[in-house]
Amino acid sequence: MSESALPKRFRKLLSAKETSALMRVMDAYPMPSVGMGIDSDAQQLYDGMNHADHVPTELYELYDVKRGLRNADGSGVLVGLTTVSSVHGYNKINGKVVPDEGHLILRGYDMADLVAGAQAEGRFGYEEVAYLLIAGSLPNKEQLDDFCARVGSRRELPEGYLAIFPRMAYRPSIMNVLQRATLLLYAFDPTPDDTKPIHEVDVALSLLGRWPRVASIAYAAENSERYDQKLRIPPARTDYSIAESILDVLRGDEGFTREEALLLDVMLMLHAEHGGGNNSTFTTRVLSSSGTDAYSAYAAALGSLKGPKHGGANYKAGEMIEDVAAHVSDWESDDEVATYLTKILQREAFDRTGLIYGLGHAVYTVTDPRAEIVKSYAASLAAEKGQAEKLELIKRVERLGPQVMRDVRGITKPISTNIDMYTGFVYQMLGIPKELFTPIFAIARMAGWAAHRMEELYGPARIIRPAYNAVMKSQSYEPLAERS
Repeated sequence: MSESALPKRFRKLLSAKETSALMRVMDAYPMPSVGMGIDSDAQQLYDGMNHADHVPTELYELYDVKRGLRNADGSGVLVGLTTVSSVHGYNKINGKVVPDEGHLILRGYDMADLVAGAQAEGRFGYEEVAYLLIAGSLPNKEQLDDFCARVGSRRELPEGYLAIFPRMAYRPSIMNVLQRATLLLYAFDPTPDDTKPIHEVDVALSLLGRWPRVASIAYAAENSERYDQKLRIPPARTDYSIAESILDVLRGDEGFTREEALLLDVMLMLHAEHGGGNNSTFTTRVLSSSGTDAYSAYAAALGSLKGPKHGGANYKAGEMIEDVAAHVSDWESDDEVATYLTKILQREAFDRTGLIYGLGHAVYTVTDPRAEIVKSYAASLAAEKGQAEKLELIKRVERLGPQVMRDVRGITKPISTNIDMYTGFVYQMLGIPKELFTPIFAIARMAGWAAHRMEELYGPARIIRPAYNAVMKSQSYEPLAERS
C-alpha cells in the first residue's frame, strides 16, 4: 500500500535527525554594532546615510520625479502594456482622476464572474483561474483535468529535500522559509536556467503543487520544535485541489468540510492576480527582464510580498480588528467604534502607527471588488461559526473608517475598503494560523506572477532600467593621511 493511501494516523514522522526543518540555529557571532559597539570612529559609518542620502523635497518637484512610480494625482506611472489583467478603480478625464466602481478583469473576464461560475457549479475555481492566467484562455473540462493532474503530480517534494529543508532559525518567518525553499528547488532542477516556455510552465506548475506543502510543513515544523515533538508529514494527495491541500496539512486528523475548502478557494481566486504594477508582480517583471531563472524571480517576489505595506497588510488588518473588538464594549455603537478608530488614527491605540489597515488602495477609489466578493461568501460561514457579530463589527469599521479619516486627517480623496479588511477574519474562521496569512497570499499569486514573467520574457525583451537624477556636489579627492 502506498503511503498516500494510508490512514492519516500512519503519516510519516520525522525526527530532528531526518529533517533540518526541526533544527534551530542562532548565529553565535554578534552583529558588529553589538559585538564592537558604536564608538566615535564608527559613528559616521552608522549615521552617514542620514546626511549623505538626504534629498530636499523641493527637488522632487523641480525634476518632476515620480516617487513610488506615482503621478502627482496618485495614479501609477505607465511603464508597460499587458494582456494579463486590468485593475480598474478610476477614470482619467481631462487629465483628472475621476473615481469609479472597482473591477478586476483577468484575460478579459470579470473576476466576479469567474468566482460566481465556479461556486454555482459547486467546484473549485482557483485552478481554472490559474490556467486562464498561464495559458491565456479558459480551459475546457479535459484541459482543466489535465492541468490539475500536472499540478498534483508535483505535490511530492524531491527525494532528500526535507533533509536539507530551510531552517526556521530563531526568527520564524514562513515567507522567509518559502523564499529559501524556492531557491533550494533550483538545485534539484536538472535545467534550472532554462527560460524556454515549456520549462517556465513546468516550474510554475511545480511551485503551485509544492508551495502549499512547503508553507504548511514549515508551520508544522515550528510547532513541533516548540513542543518538542516529531514532525508529522502528511502524504501528498495528488487528487486534492490547492485549497484542500492547504487545509489537509493544517487540519490533520481533524479534517475539514467542503464548504470551508470552497471558501478558501474563493480567497485563492481573489488573490491570484492584481495587475503588473503591484510591488511583487513588478519585482517579478524587473528580475525577469534581466533573463534570470524562474526560481530567482519568484523568490524575489516573495521577499516583496512579505513587506507590511504589501502582502503583510492582511496580518495587520486582522490584528487591528481583534484590537478593536477587545477595546470597544458595544460593537453596535457607531459612536464607540468611531471614537476608538479616532484613537488609532491619532497614534493612541493599536500599533501606534496611525493607520487603519484595510482602508485605502492605490487604484480602487469607490470599491474593491474583491472585498465585496469576500463579504458575500463569508456571511454564511460566519453564521455557522458563531461569528456573525464580528462580521458586523468589521462592516461597521469599514463604514465609519473613511469618515473618521476625513475628520481627523482632512483627507478629501475617496477611500475604498480593500480586501485586507476581511482576509484575516476569513482565515481565522477557517482555523488558519496568522503566520500563514501571507504565505497563502503568495501561493495564490504564483499564477499571476508566472503570467507576468512569461509576458516580460517573451514580450518587451528589454531589461527594465529607469533613471535617477544625481543631486550631489563635486568633491576633490584627499589622500588618506590628510583626512580629518
